[in-house]
Amino acid sequence: MGNASIIGEFEQMVLLAVLRIGVEAHAALIRSEIEEATGREVSRGAVYTTLDRLENKGLLSSWMGESRPVRSGRARRYYTVEPEGLEALNEARAALDRLWAGLDPVLGDL
Repeated sequence: MGNASIIGEFEQMVLLAVLRIGVEAHAALIRSEIEEATGREVSRGAVYTTLDRLENKGLLSSWMGESRPVRSGRARRYYTVEPEGLEALNEARAALDRLWAGLDPVLGDL
C-alpha cells in the first residue's frame, strides 16, 4: 500500500467504529460509537467529511437503506469497511506497534 492509503487517527477511529457496529453502521451511530469509546465530542461534520474521504480512497463503501417513516421518509446511508480499509488499519496498527516497541522502560518512569 502506498502513501495515498496512509490513514490518520480519526480515520482509524471511523473505520474501527464501522467495524464494531457492523451492518447497521450509519453516521449517527458511528459518531456515538467514537464518542463513547474515546470520551471525545465529535462533530457531525467531521464524521461526514471523514466518511466521504474514506469512501473516495476506496477504504469503505456505502449504500442507501430503505426510506423510514421515523425519519420523515428519508433513507439512511450505511457503511461497510472494504478489504483495503482492513489493510490500512492493519498497517497503521503495525506502524504504531513499531514506534511503541521498546518504550516500556521509558514510559514506565512517567
